[in-house]
Amino acid sequence: MSTATLKFIRLSPKKARLIAQEVQGLKGDYAIASLEFTPNKAAKVISKVIASAIANGGYEAEDVVVSSCRVDAGPVLKRFMPRARGRATSIRKPTSHIFVEVKEKSEGR
Repeated sequence: MSTATLKFIRLSPKKARLIAQEVQGLKGDYAIASLEFTPNKAAKVISKVIASAIANGGYEAEDVVVSSCRVDAGPVLKRFMPRARGRATSIRKPTSHIFVEVKEKSEGR
């Protein structure tokens, strides 16, 4: 079993969780292939983290299963945008922490 983490990535955790739930339980090579054709910023980032977790364990992509893929909320960058009549509105730029865990698939499956 091996893990990989990516912290403080400028990505909405709400949007990234949708992608993370899709790859959980998939084989490593299938997960990376399906993320490659998903038109989403989160898909590209999560694909790289899965590849990193596979490399950290010294495994081949077809020999592992994505056992856990979790996205937690990081700190929010707060910015202000000037508006009419001297006002300003706040802009929230969320960040995410991505945790991926892969393990070798059992021989029976």
